[in-house]
Amino acid sequence: MDNIETYLSEILEIPKDAITTCSGFYVSKKVAKNEFVLREGEICLDTFFVEKGLLRMFSLDKNGKEHVIQFAPENWLISDRSSLNFNEKSKFYIEAIEDTEVFILGNDFFTKMIENYPHIAERNDLLLQKHIRNLQNRVNSLLADTAEERYMNFIKMYPDILLRVPQWMVASYLGITPESLSRVRKELARKNFEIS
Repeated sequence: MDNIETYLSEILEIPKDAITTCSGFYVSKKVAKNEFVLREGEICLDTFFVEKGLLRMFSLDKNGKEHVIQFAPENWLISDRSSLNFNEKSKFYIEAIEDTEVFILGNDFFTKMIENYPHIAERNDLLLQKHIRNLQNRVNSLLADTAEERYMNFIKMYPDILLRVPQWMVASYLGITPESLSRVRKELARKNFEIS
């Protein structure tokens, strides 16, 4: 079973005998490493479900510095919700960090799903609320937590991607320099060594 099918049956609670019907609501696309599925200034028309691989969303400031907003490994959804829902030009880029396979969920994907399976409206609302909670926690962490605390939060959020993501991207996500990230990692290693 594909990850998308597992997502539909286990997360959205679509009956297993209806999964095949749902496949008409999305399309598969292979995205090469360093290829973009969204660029700043474009209107985001889709949500991307990562079947295999890894995407990242980032913005560029006026000096050309990248700020990583989100990573999306397998089983994650990623989209620019402001652009998607309000037809605004995107302020973000979404790029493949690895060769990636995505399922493209059109703007009306969840509307169609709810029309066919009304019970998922509540599940979808819960997922949206969790997403908002995670964004609030991330903003608070950037404002209030130490670099070490932010790094530990990153490991909890993305336990399986540390070896797949360049350290400078992790530092960008954490809002610190690569040098600061290196110090944080050394300090954590020292503390763990002392505890052992």
